[in-house]
Order: sequence, then C-alpha cells, then structure tokens
Amino acid sequence: MSDVLAPDHLEVLNPATEETVAIVPAATRDDVDAAVARAAAAQRAWAAAAPADRARLLRRFAAVVDANIEELALLEVREAGHTIGNARWEAGNVRDLLDFAAGGVERLSGRQIPVAGGIDVTFLEPLGVIGVIAPWNFPMPIAAWALAPALAAGNAVILKPAETTPLTALRLAELALEAGIPEHLFQVLPGRGAVTGDALVEHPGVAKIVFTGSTRVGKQIMAKCADRVKRVTLELGGKSPNIVFADADIEAAAAAAPMSFLDNTGQDCCARTRILVQRSAYDRFLELLAPGIESVLVGDPLDEKTQMGPLISRAQLERVRSYVTGDLTTIRGKAPEGPGFWYPPTLVTGVDPTAPVAAEEVFGPVAVVLPFEDEEDAVRLANATEYGLSGSLWTRDVGRALRVSRAVAAGNLSVNSHSSVRYWTPFGGYKQSGLGRELGPDALTAFTETKNVFISTEA
Repeated sequence: MSDVLAPDHLEVLNPATEETVAIVPAATRDDVDAAVARAAAAQRAWAAAAPADRARLLRRFAAVVDANIEELALLEVREAGHTIGNARWEAGNVRDLLDFAAGGVERLSGRQIPVAGGIDVTFLEPLGVIGVIAPWNFPMPIAAWALAPALAAGNAVILKPAETTPLTALRLAELALEAGIPEHLFQVLPGRGAVTGDALVEHPGVAKIVFTGSTRVGKQIMAKCADRVKRVTLELGGKSPNIVFADADIEAAAAAAPMSFLDNTGQDCCARTRILVQRSAYDRFLELLAPGIESVLVGDPLDEKTQMGPLISRAQLERVRSYVTGDLTTIRGKAPEGPGFWYPPTLVTGVDPTAPVAAEEVFGPVAVVLPFEDEEDAVRLANATEYGLSGSLWTRDVGRALRVSRAVAAGNLSVNSHSSVRYWTPFGGYKQSGLGRELGPDALTAFTETKNVFISTEA
C-alpha cells in the first residue's frame, strides 16, 4: 500500500507483521498555521489560570492516562513493535511525568534579589507555544518529557509525532480533553518532517522547539532556529560506553550487558553499544557474556516472555545490516524468520575501534567488545567518539568510579548499573549528543523566560 499512498497521508505498519495498522492524514503547512493560532489563544487563558488549577488538571490528565495504560500499551506494540512489558512501562512513564510536573507548578517561583534603592524580583513566565518533534523509538515517554513540563509552566504544546508512530500521540491528545485540559492547548499534528516539521520549526508563532532524533536532523533544526533566534532543546545520537574494570563483579557485569544494548531492540540513544573490558578480564567476560546474547528471546511483542521485538522499519533493518558485513567475528542470537523487521542480537569482537560498527550509531541490536589496558586507556576509548550522551562503568573501587565518571565526557553515567533516565533527575548530552537538559527538578524552567523587575523605594 505504501507504494501508492497519497503524500497527504501516512501509513502505519506493524513492525512485527508488516501489516497496515492505520492510515493517518498528514498535516500541511496551512494546518500548522491554524494550529499555532488556536494554541496561542488557548495558551493565554491557560497562563492566566491559577497555578493550583493548572496542577489539578495535570493530575487529572495523569489519572486518565493511568486508567488507559493497557490501551496505550497495545497501540505502542502495534505501531512501534515494542514488547508489551516495555510498552506498559512507557505509558506509565507518561502518567508519572504528568504527576511530577503538576507538583512543580506551584513551586515555579522567582527570586527576590538584594539591591540598593529598592527591591528587585524575578518572574518565570511561559514562553508561549512550544513545538515538540518526537521520535519513533520511544514515542510516548519522550513526547511527555516536553509535554508535561511545558504545560505545567503555562505553555501550549503542538506535538508532531514521528511518521511511523502517530497513534499513541493522537490518543494522548484525546485523553487530555477527557481529563479537562482546555481545547487546543495540546494538539497533535502527524505529518512528514519536510512539511509539518519544517513548518513548525519555521513558524514565527512557535517560541521553542524540542527535538529528539538524529544528530544530522538536529543540526538542520538548530540552524533554522538560529536564523530566527528561536530556543531549542536537542536530544540527539549516542554511542555509549560500558566500561568493565577487572576489579568489578564480572559475573554481574556480564549478566547485565545484553539488555543494556538490546532493550528496545537497540533503538535507544543510551544503548551501551561499546563494551570496553579491561584486558585481564576480557576472556572471562566474553565467556560469560556469549550465552546471555544467544539466549535472548526475540519474538512476538505481545508474548509476556519476549525480551526483544522487531526493528521499526525495513529501512532501519537495512541500515543495521549494513554495519555487520564481511568477515566480522560475531556472536549472534536468534530471530524469527518471515514477515517483520527482525534482526538477531549481535556482538562483534576483534574489530578496530575506528571501524564504522564501533564508531557510528547503529541504532539496532548490535554492540562491539573492545579491550583496554588501564584506567587512562579506558577513558581514552570511552571519549573517542563524537557523542557523549550516556555510559556505564563497573568497578568495586569507589575512587575509580568517581575519577572515571568525571573524566568521561557524557551527560548521564551510572556505576554498576545501566540506568540512564529518571524523570526526577536531569537528562541530556555532551558534544554532538545534544543541547540543553530535560527532566529533573529544573524541567519547568526550560519552558520559561526570566523577567526582572526593579521597584524603586526612594522618595
């Protein structure tokens, strides 16, 4: 059907079966113009509402999402191929983000600054209309990373979901209305990046763009925003290291490694796809790791036992395949045959650190294992990439954990763990992994402008 689909519609495929799930109208530039006008009008009333009222409605929105978690999860499975367990977590994360943001509404306060001759106060005021361009790898939670704090801070939001995954976004917009969120305050415009996305970025009525996606597209968006002096937050690519020192609990590190890059079929900017192991522990680590890779259960996303589903699309499948060619030494798991965009869990060994599979973001279930000599060598290899989003290190030495954490150029690091994202802590990248921070206690302020007011008290 996609070969004959009109350009003003999007075809949503089930990645596990390649069957058409839905045909969705694609928004035009005129649609964006109309949506921005509606959003601006709704935002003025929302910003004027009492903080307690905004917080109450956001909590009601969270409660409605909670009541519909299973429906949202099943939509996510159908359009994105996520395992049902992951999809339920993602829908629950939207609920949690809304609850967390609601708690910040009444704490979004300015400051009183000591000055001579009067008093000086600051106000945190909403920006206006926020454009959110969300990715297909985590359609619900990453959209909510911006949606929840932006609404809490008094803004309106226009969300453009990825072309392949618009269904959960459209349903969230319906649930917002059910919860009593004012009409037009949160709008969803499915569409193509070159049309709907560009129109949103270029529109003078949109005060800020929040984009999650590839570094290549992020640079294009940043350039367009720069031309308009428009605020932007970018969460881009990653090639995150998993550093395993010889003094670590090798068994625990090996057991945790597979899902550190196979979760969500490796379609995760934080995936630990460069496994760096101290040479003295290298052979033992591989011996323990191989069975873990080979035993990962890949299959029907609706099966509760499934650990890994399909890739999002045929284009993504071909991209992943292009990185694992020739005579590379690999350890592979199993994947279904037949319809669906399946690729097996794959570990590449004996490769040069500069090889494309070791240096570029594959965005699939593929990782490389590289040996290092000592702490200095580990840091050198960890930083030998244009990215700096996340990473892990495994050691029993607390001093080493702190030294290496400070030395690795990445925004989110975990010790003896692979946890990167918590909605109550800040998230963002170094280098070409992005610009700005999301989540955490300061999330709301990223959607405000600081106004300074001096009041003279002199006669």
